[in-house]
Amino acid sequence: MASFGTHNNNIDIEAKPSKIKGAEENNSIDYFQRAQWLRAAVLGANDGLVSVTSLMMGVGAVNEDSTTMLLAGFAGLIAGACSMGIGEFVSVYTQLDIMVAQIKREREISGIISSLKKGCEDEKLPNPFQAAIASAIAFSLGASVPMIGAAFIRDYKIRLVVVAVLSSLALLVFGGVGAILGKAPVRLSCVRVLIGGWMAMAITFGLTKLIGYSSL
Repeated sequence: MASFGTHNNNIDIEAKPSKIKGAEENNSIDYFQRAQWLRAAVLGANDGLVSVTSLMMGVGAVNEDSTTMLLAGFAGLIAGACSMGIGEFVSVYTQLDIMVAQIKREREISGIISSLKKGCEDEKLPNPFQAAIASAIAFSLGASVPMIGAAFIRDYKIRLVVVAVLSSLALLVFGGVGAILGKAPVRLSCVRVLIGGWMAMAITFGLTKLIGYSSL
């Protein structure tokens, strides 16, 4: 009986270091660095999905032709991807310039070398090219969802329903993925993203329909 107890204690002692090691590896993940590209990717995907879906729903409110909806969606995809990529590049580059200038000032004040050295601090600096590419690609992926839904449906009403349903499911997925990668509450993120998307679709469809009725 004594030998059996000793054997169990040895197993527990050996198992604890591996658990501690796994916990340390999880804690060592740099979520700040991950957030640099994650923010751009999630924002781009949601923006592409919501804006192109809303655009197609708005066009569909006054025009039942599927080709017109697809052309509007394609134009929105190209324009939006370019706009998101360029805008993200300019924005992040401005942030990078501010951070680099601040680091130089702090080092000069503290009497350390004023020029930047490649190290852990540089790894945490935002990358404009990475953010721009992630945003543009994510926007295109998000925008392709409603276009795929509308491409194979000829009936007008069914097409609108399919586009809305597919976009809603994609919003839930994007919200969940963003929350999981960023270690944020999944349910709250999904609901927030879904409600925001529904509001954009409803407002665009309703106002376009109203303008169509008034013949402006």
